[in-house]
Amino acid sequence: MSKDEQQQRPEARKPRGFPDRTAAVIAAERKLVDSISTVYQRWGFDALDTGPFEYVDALGKFLPDTDRPNSGVFALQDDDEQWIALRYDHTAPLARYVAENWDRIPKPFRRYSAGPVWRNEKPGPFRFREFIQCDADSVGVAGPAADAEMIAIAAEAMEAAGAAKGEYIIRVNSRQILDGIMETAGVVDPAQRGAVLRALDKFDKFGVEGVTLLLGKGRKDESGDVTQGAGLAANQIDVLIEFITARSVTRAETVRKLANATGMTRSGAQGVAELGEIDAILSALDIGDDAASFDPSIVRGLEYYTGPVFEAEFLREFRDADGNVMRFGSVGGGGRYDGLVARFRGEPAPATGFSVGVSRLAAAMAASGEEKVQGPVLVLVLDKDQLADYATLASDLRKAGVRAEMYLGSSGMKPQMKYADRRNSPAIVIVGGNEREKGVVTIKDLKAGAAAAKTMTDNDAWRSERPGQFECPRSEMVARIKAITGVS
Repeated sequence: MSKDEQQQRPEARKPRGFPDRTAAVIAAERKLVDSISTVYQRWGFDALDTGPFEYVDALGKFLPDTDRPNSGVFALQDDDEQWIALRYDHTAPLARYVAENWDRIPKPFRRYSAGPVWRNEKPGPFRFREFIQCDADSVGVAGPAADAEMIAIAAEAMEAAGAAKGEYIIRVNSRQILDGIMETAGVVDPAQRGAVLRALDKFDKFGVEGVTLLLGKGRKDESGDVTQGAGLAANQIDVLIEFITARSVTRAETVRKLANATGMTRSGAQGVAELGEIDAILSALDIGDDAASFDPSIVRGLEYYTGPVFEAEFLREFRDADGNVMRFGSVGGGGRYDGLVARFRGEPAPATGFSVGVSRLAAAMAASGEEKVQGPVLVLVLDKDQLADYATLASDLRKAGVRAEMYLGSSGMKPQMKYADRRNSPAIVIVGGNEREKGVVTIKDLKAGAAAAKTMTDNDAWRSERPGQFECPRSEMVARIKAITGVS
């Protein structure tokens, strides 16, 4: 190959934040979407898919104020010279759909949606630019009862996703309380307000001391990097620290502490009262303090929230493929957003919703080994002049509902066995000259063989006993394989 030809070859590389999804990840995603969607359906929500593209101005958060409005989204100009963008969540498209179909849809409008969303942001570990979300939203209903219901749905969705009691928590706060405490502390500058919210959001990570530094002059981490602080005065910091430490073991006690907080504003008092109502409804729905708690440090990043906000955290620890201990952290969230539909209609349209970040959860499960896809039953090819016979064996299995393939490579028996192992095949079908003469097949149950290998230490015994391997008439092959694979 010439030097010019080598230089013309493209480099095999993938854009950051767009992961290649393996079979294990895809299987985990499908399982999660099916399980969580079943919860949404049970609560009376109907499915809706609004499609991947929206007009940029309809997205709300990202207005077309530049020649290429792609800050935070992936945008392109359509053939009519209007800017369209890939959706960054399922909520903004829902607001557009509801406004467009207001007169013909029932109110409240209860819908769930599952599918990919795209964000033009800096990627990181388990933080992607393309990922699947599974949402439930209720539009057209005001009041804390709808928010309490959504929190209860979030708890049920977490359990459907595989989190046992004690392995997850739904943390709840209120944007009204946050607005009120900002007013009390005298934080009015938008930039300073953003710095304060980011500082409060770090309470679980840095504690009182770290948040105090972030609210003041700034904080230096172990590497020496300095995070610029919000620049608040000591009396302002005291107000915010009193607020953020109001979290208690029970929701009722947290509400009591917040109600007695210094300088509570009218907006803050209304938010506290709503949390009290939410607590009563959650208790009636048997959602205990161990499943849902009130946490003043919960902020939520999106700007459209107007009332209660909530975040789902998976508490279970896993070891990844490298043996490192990891925790899922936040895997979902939501809240009340009463202004999104109103942007289109010019009149109030209250709404609340919850979203599970399916891709992040599925990728973490796959990395921890929680999900491993069972491969196909492999029919070995030992005699090249008998390909039609081997093809028939594999076809008979597929007709019976068994996932099966005939080996199509050119390798011998040992490499074919290694191939089956890499594919995580549950069983192998072997037919050589001896089996063909006797009218039988040899089946190797790889699961049973692997289990036996753990208890056998004698290689000679292993070779003589061949655990998991047996012969059966060809007429019984399908039934025996179905029993191994669990196909009914």
